[in-house]
Amino acid sequence: MNIEEFQAYCQRKKGVSEDFPFDETTLCVRVMGKIFAITGLDAEQFKVNLKCDPEYAIELRERYPEVQPGWHMNKAHWNTVDFEGSLDASLLCQLIDHSYDLIVKSLKKIQREALDQLPD
Repeated sequence: MNIEEFQAYCQRKKGVSEDFPFDETTLCVRVMGKIFAITGLDAEQFKVNLKCDPEYAIELRERYPEVQPGWHMNKAHWNTVDFEGSLDASLLCQLIDHSYDLIVKSLKKIQREALDQLPD
């Protein structure tokens, strides 16, 4: 999955926006204003930081060398995933979905209700 495919996949989700709050090359993907994915557009390799359940994060890291503790993130809750490695697109989509879902679950009730009201 390349950067364009990643962005297109994320943009199909409800309540998603993108911005560059840190600099001109660090893309943050948010749901209802909360980050669920971060990537550097100027990096040599396309890697994405994704939120992850801590137990699942350990399992993924043990199973796949392309999944590492989140670079510059809370290592227990974030993974850095190499999107140019041998992971197939379906697993990458599952990891994006997992990150998105974790953030949605953490939203305040009023934000989740607003998200539910958005068109598909």
